Amino acid sequence: MEKKYILDTPENKVFMEKLRDDLLNFGHQFPSPEGASYYLGDDGTPWKDRNRETWITCRMTHVYSIGSLLGHAGSGALVDAALGGLKGILRDAQNGGWYAGVTPEGDIVPGKQCYAHAFVILAASSALLAGRDGAKSLLGEALEAFDRYFWDEERGLTFDTWNTEFTELEDYRGINANMHTVEAFLAVADATGDLKYRARAGRIIDRVITWAADNGDRIPEHFTKDWEPDLDCNRDKPDDQFKPYGATPGHGIEWARLITQWACASCDEAAAAKYIDMAQRLYCRAVSDGWNADGAPGIVYTTDWEGKPVVHDRMHWTLAEAINTSAVLYRITGNGQYADDYAMFLQYLDEKVLDHKNGSWFHQLDQNNRLLGTVWPGKSDIYHALQATLIPYSKVEVSIAAAVKQRMM
Repeated sequence: MEKKYILDTPENKVFMEKLRDDLLNFGHQFPSPEGASYYLGDDGTPWKDRNRETWITCRMTHVYSIGSLLGHAGSGALVDAALGGLKGILRDAQNGGWYAGVTPEGDIVPGKQCYAHAFVILAASSALLAGRDGAKSLLGEALEAFDRYFWDEERGLTFDTWNTEFTELEDYRGINANMHTVEAFLAVADATGDLKYRARAGRIIDRVITWAADNGDRIPEHFTKDWEPDLDCNRDKPDDQFKPYGATPGHGIEWARLITQWACASCDEAAAAKYIDMAQRLYCRAVSDGWNADGAPGIVYTTDWEGKPVVHDRMHWTLAEAINTSAVLYRITGNGQYADDYAMFLQYLDEKVLDHKNGSWFHQLDQNNRLLGTVWPGKSDIYHALQATLIPYSKVEVSIAAAVKQRMM
């Protein structure tokens, strides 16, 4: 095993810093003239024939806010451009909240998504930490909209999707939006000191842990309006971009990290230990189900409820979260298996997932680790990949932008 893959070696730190800088350099062409983010192609040039999505714009605001804190040249102007999109073309001045996106012709993409609104909160929190003009007011507006339309105080979970006018709520409920809400709530708590949002994150986490424990440590993804698991959702469309059928090992891994972060920030030692134990169960189940499940390295996209692969494709974001969580669990437990996993994931990244020609990471590979673009063509953004270069060397209990700011002070 090369030293550059081994956590805490000087060689690994250099390797991760190079990956970080390459990613930040790769994403510079994302802003459209109105600020909304273009979807990036394989070489980082904009695909102007695709919708400019709010969630992508938010992710790029977030990562270049981190870039600004790191001193990456040009980051501040990129953040300000993206903020212009979030305060302008993507914002619904009539009905409130944010559109899902805008089309290449400038028309709105209908509907109001919890997923996108959670990312507005994350983006504004990171931009606030980076000291960008307008970030504070954007965050206030985002929290107000989220509290009004997406937070279900009675259940301690989120609604998922409204129509554009916020007059009709879809029956579907989903865990993916709740996961990114936890991420956003932890970020806003760290950015503002408002611990109400950390408490809300804990309420979501408690529900997810219960559902996972009742389901073999595989997290149900899709639910009815009454929060009954819909385990057959999209059985006929198993590779759906946002609502795939079955269990998603990458989400089990990502939840494990968020649970650990929340527990370390919110609980006493005894209580935190119980949550960290569950985080380890989720991680180990996901890696056991997903890694090398079909005889080739990589983590499969989805499995059925017995752990058998359904969609064998490898998504870059799953690998990014595996890198993050293996490092985090090693920091917390000292268990060398997690450090071994981290090295294994980085070797796979270097050998299969890094685009050594064009930069960034390939977003989708098939089960033989050949480039595929059926779900994620091109390279939409650099959010998951950039975080994976930073989280392994950041404070476990602190959201990534706040952790980077603390490190740079």
